[in-house]
Amino acid sequence: MPHFRPNHPLPRTVAAIADTFGCECIGDVSVEVTGVASSSAGVIPNDLFVALPGARVHGAAFAPGAVADGAVAVLTDRDGAELCRDLGVPVLIIDDPRSLLGHVSAFVYRTGEFADDDTAALVFGVTGTNGKTSVAYLLCAIARQLGRAVALSSTAQRIVGSEVSSSGLTTPESNEIHALLATASERDVRTAVLEVSAHALSRHRVDGVRFDVVGFTNLSHDHLDDYPDFERYFAAKRELFTPERAERGVVMIDDEWARRLVGESRIPVTTVSSQPGADWLVTVTEASARRTSFELRGRGRSLQASVPLLGAFSAHNAALAIVMWIEAGFDIEVIRDALEDGIIPAEIPGRAEVVSGDTGPLVLVDYAHTPDAFASLLAGVRAVSDGRIIMVFGADGDRDPSKRLEMGRIAASGSDLIVITDFHPRFEDPAAIRATLREGAILATSEDRILEIAAPHDAIRAAIALAEDGDVVVYAGPGHEDYHEVAGEKIPYSARDAARAALRESGWLHD
Repeated sequence: MPHFRPNHPLPRTVAAIADTFGCECIGDVSVEVTGVASSSAGVIPNDLFVALPGARVHGAAFAPGAVADGAVAVLTDRDGAELCRDLGVPVLIIDDPRSLLGHVSAFVYRTGEFADDDTAALVFGVTGTNGKTSVAYLLCAIARQLGRAVALSSTAQRIVGSEVSSSGLTTPESNEIHALLATASERDVRTAVLEVSAHALSRHRVDGVRFDVVGFTNLSHDHLDDYPDFERYFAAKRELFTPERAERGVVMIDDEWARRLVGESRIPVTTVSSQPGADWLVTVTEASARRTSFELRGRGRSLQASVPLLGAFSAHNAALAIVMWIEAGFDIEVIRDALEDGIIPAEIPGRAEVVSGDTGPLVLVDYAHTPDAFASLLAGVRAVSDGRIIMVFGADGDRDPSKRLEMGRIAASGSDLIVITDFHPRFEDPAAIRATLREGAILATSEDRILEIAAPHDAIRAAIALAEDGDVVVYAGPGHEDYHEVAGEKIPYSARDAARAALRESGWLHD
């Protein structure tokens, strides 16, 4: 079942859907639907089940089960309609149901492009390779300080007001996005923040959503197993900066792809940078392992603030979030006044998250899983610590192998000691993944500074056992996730819990 559904949805008739989207319809067009499901496992009574063609099995093969669970109509293509002929419910037929899913969901739930102007939320979208989740949580933290309830869809969590649930995909299917927006509207939550991946744009997951302000963090090496080259990866993200999707954009122009986006954006764009030449300049004024302070200056105005997070990149993310609020129509003085003691109190699950106590080594758990994210994280640690840096990391199996060599090199060049371990090997040989990471590490350091320990809980235990007071142990990769995926099985595992257990074992942490 989808994480969020409105409790009192207004119905739409099959006839209204057919007329709005030009669908052929077989069966009783007076039937009313109140929700949309694209997975038979997520069907609830009175749903429209959208049966999508799959790589191996057509979704229409699951339509009988969906109808048994309460679906009252099916939307599919002509091949799917043949499989739904005798279900006894109306069948809507369209050539490409995947491209229609988001728009139909918006129509049924009265969200996005079909929202009533009086009830529509202020919607932010964030894309980029690294930092999306952090910016999303910073946007939410500012919203709450402004006295606004917020809905969030991120890699880590989905939230509507005070209700929180776990998240699977960075951006879920479009019917779930619109159900979340409808739930927010029903609960009078008037701000929504959506983390938008490249896949979300390529695979229609944010279709039908109208973004008021979108933000771009950066573009670096990732997902080149899904996109053949950087050009197509960039093109996927650039799609968010079009008038069909968004009103205004804010771009952090510290990398060349971001600067190119400014020139190719089809909506008005405001720029932020840590270097002169942007509309807004962000400057780090003070940094520690647990807090980063900064000044944001532009257009004759300025703001001093801090975040309880590590690294200059955290200040950059916070600046991007602040400027997105400014572009949404909130005066910088209003934002400044809302920040109690100048602090944006963002708690970001698994992003440079401190899991250690007040004594002993500082232990951070982070979601970094790209070369650029490794570099930023390690630079942030080095800037605030005189002790050794011990880094524990692995690499995803069945995901973009081209980044592994560079991940190993950057980890080794930025650390004093590295521990290579397994991280979601999936169906790949984990020893082969580790071997590539080691090959990259040897480009930057000596063999005696490399440990290889396959089991992740043993790897973090070894790293913490080697650490001394004043050292920093960085556990990069798992972040907020609560599983370790091996050969199709998701084995329960929390890097945060494993690190805390190792700290207790070493006598650094007490319950």
